[in-house]
Amino acid sequence: MPTYEFKVEMTCEGCSGAVTRILTKKLGADANFNVDLAAQKVTITSDLSQDELTEMLKKSGKAVTYIGVQ
Repeated sequence: MPTYEFKVEMTCEGCSGAVTRILTKKLGADANFNVDLAAQKVTITSDLSQDELTEMLKKSGKAVTYIGVQ
């Protein structure tokens, strides 16, 4: 499975918590992702497409930029 990296404009723990809640809800409790508030990066290992993951992250209300595949 590919690991995708995104820049998500998160300024506080509330922001990163919102991203975590959305990913857990959409991908399930066993989802493989990491939210790095300090670096404002989110990495997700998934079979879903980059477009699907981008749309998911945008539901947090934060600006999302796709960086690439790790």
